[in-house]
Amino acid sequence: MSDQVTVLVYSDDRTVREQVRLALGTRVAADLPPLRVIECATQPAVLKAMDAGGIQLAILDGEAVPAGGFGLAYQLKDEIRDCPPILLLAARSADAWLATWSRADAVSGYPVDPVRLPATVAAVLRRAASGTTPVPQQGPIAR
Repeated sequence: MSDQVTVLVYSDDRTVREQVRLALGTRVAADLPPLRVIECATQPAVLKAMDAGGIQLAILDGEAVPAGGFGLAYQLKDEIRDCPPILLLAARSADAWLATWSRADAVSGYPVDPVRLPATVAAVLRRAASGTTPVPQQGPIAR
């Protein structure tokens, strides 16, 4: 892994982006490099950033409007060769099936949990660095 991990955070809600950024801090685990967070508020901004490359993880808000994170994850996995891992933020436990359909690598719930989210991000980044086949993994989803 490089000397820095670039994480894209997508939500139309700036408070959600801020909560994710604050929960992640500058480093999610001692054995992983520091984080650089890129925030995107629109689907076109996400597509532009992903097309530019250099993103190691995308965290997408499943509740974003008008383009939700579930559909956007499906689109990214379909259109980007060697798409980086995607973590979806989901508000309802019932949305776990939708995260699987979208081929997300992990799911975390609302409200953003400052302990669980970094742990899930660290697990996804370690799995990506090891080159193992991503298996959808679900963190606890709050109701």
